[in-house]
Amino acid sequence: MKSELVKPTHLTRKAVVYVRQSTPHQVVSNQESLRLQYALRQRAHELGWHEADIDVIDADLGLSGASAAVRSGFKELVGRVSLSEVGLILSIDVTRLARNCSDWYPLLDICGLRGCLIADRDGVYDPGSANGRLLLGLKGTISELELHTIRSRLTAGLLAKAERGELALTLPIGLLRDPSGIVVKDPDLAVQERLELVFEMFLKFGTVAKVMRVLNERGLDLPRRDHYGDPRWARATVASVASILKNPAYAGAFVYGRTRMHTPVREGAAKAKARRPIDEWRIVVKDRYPAYIDWPTYEKICATIKDNRAEYMRIKTRGAPRDGELLLHGIAWCGRCGHKMFVRYKGGGQYVCNHLRSNEGLPTCQKMRAARIDKAVADAFLTALAPAELDALSRARRTQLQVDAALRASAERQLERKRYTAALAERQFNRVDPDNRLVAAELERRWEAALTEVRAAEEALVQQASSQPIAQMGLGKDMHGKVIRLAGRLPQIWSDATTTDAQRKALLRCLIDKVVLDRGEHDIASVRIVWRGGAATELAIQRRVNAVTKLARGEEMRDRALTLARAGMYDDQIAAILTSEGHRSPNSESKVIPITVQRIRHAAGIQVSQPRTRWSHGADVLTAPEMAAKLSIPVNWLYVQIRKGRLLVDRQPSGAYLFNDTTDVHDGIRNLRTHKIDRLDLRICQPHQEGH
Repeated sequence: MKSELVKPTHLTRKAVVYVRQSTPHQVVSNQESLRLQYALRQRAHELGWHEADIDVIDADLGLSGASAAVRSGFKELVGRVSLSEVGLILSIDVTRLARNCSDWYPLLDICGLRGCLIADRDGVYDPGSANGRLLLGLKGTISELELHTIRSRLTAGLLAKAERGELALTLPIGLLRDPSGIVVKDPDLAVQERLELVFEMFLKFGTVAKVMRVLNERGLDLPRRDHYGDPRWARATVASVASILKNPAYAGAFVYGRTRMHTPVREGAAKAKARRPIDEWRIVVKDRYPAYIDWPTYEKICATIKDNRAEYMRIKTRGAPRDGELLLHGIAWCGRCGHKMFVRYKGGGQYVCNHLRSNEGLPTCQKMRAARIDKAVADAFLTALAPAELDALSRARRTQLQVDAALRASAERQLERKRYTAALAERQFNRVDPDNRLVAAELERRWEAALTEVRAAEEALVQQASSQPIAQMGLGKDMHGKVIRLAGRLPQIWSDATTTDAQRKALLRCLIDKVVLDRGEHDIASVRIVWRGGAATELAIQRRVNAVTKLARGEEMRDRALTLARAGMYDDQIAAILTSEGHRSPNSESKVIPITVQRIRHAAGIQVSQPRTRWSHGADVLTAPEMAAKLSIPVNWLYVQIRKGRLLVDRQPSGAYLFNDTTDVHDGIRNLRTHKIDRLDLRICQPHQEGH
């Protein structure tokens, strides 16, 4: 049946039949619809096209018409129309061409410009005419609305089923659906015990990597599913352990909407899934599956994993405890701007707040030396923990015994599984026809490999048993007495060389949530320890400064020193009096040194004659200045050689260095001065005299 819209100019071009099915399932199951689309060749023939001028584009089978981004067939069709190669486009329905107006109207514009007709089962349309464009525009709009309606209905039904927890999602290893659709635990006890072991070990060690290392050191594999959903055993990895720990199905919860589609910023990039935070999950139905752990434990595990992330500046987490001398890594906060503080090991270890500098170009907020802060926080921690030390030690021992027992039970289950595999391989080998040598050789190889794995598992189990503690059933009276005698040893364990920095940090985080630091305006730094539960402890720590004016009592000390100096007292006497009154020098922790008094006195223009001899010594020995004067050498050269270790001299209690006034000593120092010798040891001939 011909149409009056078909002109000879159209017949000189090609007629293109566009074939598309939305999903691969429709391609397989809806064969009748596919047959009708290919039958449009006959319709083109009826409209006047020869068989050789009719082409079929079916490259988009199994692709949705919601977008043309991945439809190569549609792009080919548009390109051929723009080159004036196509006179007629045929489709079973215009919805097959596009279900998106942003793709549909550009096609109409190009067809109208190039004089190409569009036809479906209802008729032939001319996109270049007002009437044809109106009809085609209405069909395209209705098609887009129809796609939205279909999608809304499907989504509403899916969400309704998900809200009841009845949506059949893929279950992780360890959970199965019985023939009636009810979710049950895997009947394989080895799988159940291995999963329970993973959760127990994480609650003990606190990091995913540690759990992975212990499993691999013990030779314990993890149950996984392959691409076909069949169970298999594989070596533990960080990703496999983390996927078990973070899956809410093991806590008995049905969860839908844990991810969302993330639109990339870069143009042309494909959309990717992004994980939602746990408080933004769309649907959570608890107690839907048989649980390996309870929901509070699952939340605790997720919080710990998040807190272990190293991006603690961006997501405000503390990071996993790592090796490094500074104890407050990840839990130190600035008391001025409220941001996290970095650790800097340059210059002896410092806590530095450079958030304002990094983000706003402002000067560094503050930085503090870490040694005294760490010592004060550690002392406060040990003091707080002392009353509960015995109970904590007992709980730690019980936890260790439970984990050891779980590890041994898991190893025994694994050995049992490998023995069954070896027995199965033996039965298969015994049943094979001996004349079938190719099959018999392969079965024999499998049997030998299974026996090798059994022997390795047995050896690992024996080695594990030999390293286990003997007492497994209880402490008893004797052991209980030994544990009581261990009470009070936590400070010793803390300072023991075998205790790692990461272990000390992990201990701190058991009680301390964060530490807020403020260096203050003078020599007193403010340290606020926020304990778990919200309680806080304020500490005041003395820190070194570079001037007397920066001391909290600096002005008071200066006035007192000047008063004593005007009274004619010597610098060392003034220093002793100031120390007894609680003052200290800027670069000293607990006392005033004479050089500080001297600088204060000189700044005020007060001159006091100091005693020339600060100690007495025998006539047969010389001080360093006296020896330098006698040999006509700089006295500083002697002190430099002593500091470098080239001149070894015993230092007297008074602080002076005394040299024997002998020719051998004189010659030795001269030879050291002229580089005839590299080292001179005068300790064995040094007199033992007390200075005063």
